[in-house]
Amino acid sequence: MYKKSFLYVFFFLLIGSIHVACQTKKQKLVGGGCEGCEALLEFGNQKLTSTDTLPLFEENSPKLKLTGTVFKKDGKTPAPGVIIYIHHTGRSGLYENLNNEKGWGKRHGSFRGWVKTGADGRYVFYTFRPKAYPDRSEPEHIHITVKEPNTNSYYLDDFVFDDDPLLTLQKRKQLPKRGGSGISKPLLKNGILTIERNLILGLNIPDYD
Repeated sequence: MYKKSFLYVFFFLLIGSIHVACQTKKQKLVGGGCEGCEALLEFGNQKLTSTDTLPLFEENSPKLKLTGTVFKKDGKTPAPGVIIYIHHTGRSGLYENLNNEKGWGKRHGSFRGWVKTGADGRYVFYTFRPKAYPDRSEPEHIHITVKEPNTNSYYLDDFVFDDDPLLTLQKRKQLPKRGGSGISKPLLKNGILTIERNLILGLNIPDYD
C-alpha cells in the first residue's frame, strides 16, 4: 500500500515538473529589468484589436497617429499576436490621473492604451503629442512596451521627436535602439500628424537569442 502511494506521489511530482519546464520553455525571459512592464497586462476585459484611441484624443492637439508594422527579428516577417502598450504625459507634461486609475495607471496616468497585432502585424494608436516634463529634464516621449506570445513583456525605445530641441545630439547617441530607432518625424496626413514606425522584435534586446 505504501509502495503504491509512493508511486502515485512520484508520478504527480514528475508530471508537475514537466508542466513547469514546459511553461518555462514557452515563456522566454528577455529584455532585462523593466519597471512597470506589468502594466502591459492591465487591459482587463478590453478586447484588443490592432487599433486603439487614447483618452481625450478629440480634445487635445496636436493630434497624433502612431502606426507601423511589427516584424519578427528577421525584419521581414510580420508578427501577429503581439500586444503593444503605450503611455505618455498630457499637455501639462504630467502623467495625469483622470479616472481614479488603479495598478500602474496611478503612475502612468490615464493617457495609455493597448493594441494587439493581427496577421499583417500592423498597429495604430490615435493620441496627441505629449509635453516634456515641467523641469524639461527629458525630451517629449511616448513609452512603449511589447509582449510576444512566447516572451515576457519588454520595453522598446520611446517614441521621441526629431524636431524636439530637448533631443540633443548627446541624448540621440545614448539611445540603445531597442526594437529599432524611436526617433520620429511626424508628417501631416489628412489633418493629423502621423508617425510611421516599424518595430523589430528582439533587435538590441538582451537575452533574446
